[in-house]
Amino acid sequence: MRTDDFRPSDNVEDDRQSSGSRGGLPGGAGGLGIGTIIIIGLISWYFGIDPSVLLNGAQILTGGGTASQQSGQAPPVAAGTPTDPTGRFVALVLGDTEDRWTEIFAAAGRTYHPPRLRLFFRAEAGGCGLAQSAMGPFYCPRDQRIYLDTSFFDDLQNKFGGCSSSNACKFSEAYVIAHEVGHHVQDELGILPQVMQEQQALASQAKANALQVRIELQADCLAGVWANRAQQKHHFLDPGDVDQALQTAAAIGDDRLEKEAQGYVVPDSFTHGTSEQRKRWFSNGFNGGQVSGCDTLSANTL
Repeated sequence: MRTDDFRPSDNVEDDRQSSGSRGGLPGGAGGLGIGTIIIIGLISWYFGIDPSVLLNGAQILTGGGTASQQSGQAPPVAAGTPTDPTGRFVALVLGDTEDRWTEIFAAAGRTYHPPRLRLFFRAEAGGCGLAQSAMGPFYCPRDQRIYLDTSFFDDLQNKFGGCSSSNACKFSEAYVIAHEVGHHVQDELGILPQVMQEQQALASQAKANALQVRIELQADCLAGVWANRAQQKHHFLDPGDVDQALQTAAAIGDDRLEKEAQGYVVPDSFTHGTSEQRKRWFSNGFNGGQVSGCDTLSANTL
């Protein structure tokens, strides 16, 4: 993967040094102990569950407040373009998602408002509560930020993708960023708030999870749409890049993670989709390059 022609975004908030110096336990976790927070982080990381939901449930059990009450603003950090190699790579990918989605929205007569991306180390307080490294990257609709501890890229190489080198993992890393940007696109289109409202009205957690799977698979597809448009613009992909990204998508499917974590699979608990589904919907977006090809909410078969 080559990023020479990408424009770096100035919407990156780099809080890696300050968040690490705060000791990794910012406010917003109520009266929860460190052990509970770590367990919540691990569960969220394995199963892709919004950490604010898990924190909310744990706080109720321990007599604390709700996550929405505890959620606040992320610490003020000036936005810009990091100068270190990892931070600059993130800024370059984010910048190109901004350019491609601005073009796509403009073609539909709409205006795209890009998200901020918050880099942190270990833990960070934000609009959706406590962000922990173990939770993996996620998008917070409350403050329209993507939260990313770049140590997750090490996990892609060592735990998930099985890349032969860090360079071979670059497009997988870009896919992860583009997936979270996909959630922001859903937010911009009004899809995300609508689905969140529907989920809150459901009495069955299994049905709420099924809706979440459709949202996550759509974000995979939207990541593919970005990659398609970026390839048309820059011809930035090297042989094997897409295969590596598909391998990463398969590695972080709910079925595979549950099998590794507990030895068996519980489909009703899925929140991101199976390995095969994640690969297929990313491919749909990459091969077609059209947002219309990402309608997972109406699809009869995922």
